[in-house]
Amino acid sequence: MSAPTKSVAIVTMSTRAVRIGPAVTEIVKEIIAPEAAANSITLSDVDLATFKLPVFDEVTVPGMIPDRGSFALPHSLAWSAEIKRHDGYVLVIPEYNYGLAGGTKNAIDYLLHEWRGKPVVVLTYGIKGGEFASDQANHVLGMMKLRVAKTRPQLVLAAGAEGGTPDMFLAIAGQLGEASKESWLKEKSEEIKTAFAELRELLDQEPEEVKPHA
Repeated sequence: MSAPTKSVAIVTMSTRAVRIGPAVTEIVKEIIAPEAAANSITLSDVDLATFKLPVFDEVTVPGMIPDRGSFALPHSLAWSAEIKRHDGYVLVIPEYNYGLAGGTKNAIDYLLHEWRGKPVVVLTYGIKGGEFASDQANHVLGMMKLRVAKTRPQLVLAAGAEGGTPDMFLAIAGQLGEASKESWLKEKSEEIKTAFAELRELLDQEPEEVKPHA
């Protein structure tokens, strides 16, 4: 009997009108797709920006849902349903001003039980690869009882071709530079594959029992 199919969401966590997040997600998906297919894992593209989450505006706090309350607003219900239906996640996270973007943290904070106990890869990108955002996400998600893969790839925006525009300036205009693409495919593919392999192993493990929120 074949193993049951697992669902992993690759979540673009940037929400700016001008962004490179979707392009970064496409590269990540290209790298991990063969491994996913070989192990009965379905990859789903999830774009946080499409949910248009405001700063949390529900009356009931996430820790009380579903045991002592429920969401009432359409955006909360949609985000909750999307995250709940997946078995694991690859979060593609931008770093702004040396940390997690407000929209990223807000989206994480919207939910609790939908995330808890599930495995996640933290993958960041930025001028220096998103080291600070990666550390912050690792801490937050771990404390929320997600099972964070040990390997956390950090994708550095390249300086660009000699005489050309540095990729960080292209990113500001919403373009992912070719130098960054080539660098990541050449130098980061194995690390991204390793992170996904760790996620796959976590998917196969029974999560530790998570105590109900007090």
